[in-house]
Amino acid sequence: MKVMVMVLATADSEAGMTPGPEMDEMFRQMGAYNEELVKAGIMQMGEGLKPTSSGVRITFDGQNRTARHGPFPLDESTLAGFWIWEVKSMDEAIAWAKRCPNPMPGPSQLEIRPFYEAADFAELAPKDVLEQEEKLRKKMEKRK
Repeated sequence: MKVMVMVLATADSEAGMTPGPEMDEMFRQMGAYNEELVKAGIMQMGEGLKPTSSGVRITFDGQNRTARHGPFPLDESTLAGFWIWEVKSMDEAIAWAKRCPNPMPGPSQLEIRPFYEAADFAELAPKDVLEQEEKLRKKMEKRK
């Protein structure tokens, strides 16, 4: 099962990174944790995100598209980073997430969400669309 583990943003992450001993230690701990994830075959990808001040949101309304530059209000869904993990179960993902060093200087949260799989859409999407999606996935895999 593939899951996304999201690091939720905090006021600290939205302020940007500040060099110093605490940041050095956080990077060391996170590097060691990521190494464990890779050795275990769990981690497929992991990245930190710049603050929302660097971002743009695209709003859709019918045929209209509007681009709005950040910063955006900090709320419980604002992301600061993520991992993509391949795990056997949600319980395994939870166990690994609990081992994570605190990704922020103060209190923080992770959120784990499973990806949809092709089987989830078997009765929803037309067969030709599912076949096209599978072809696209194979093309993307070849590019790696």
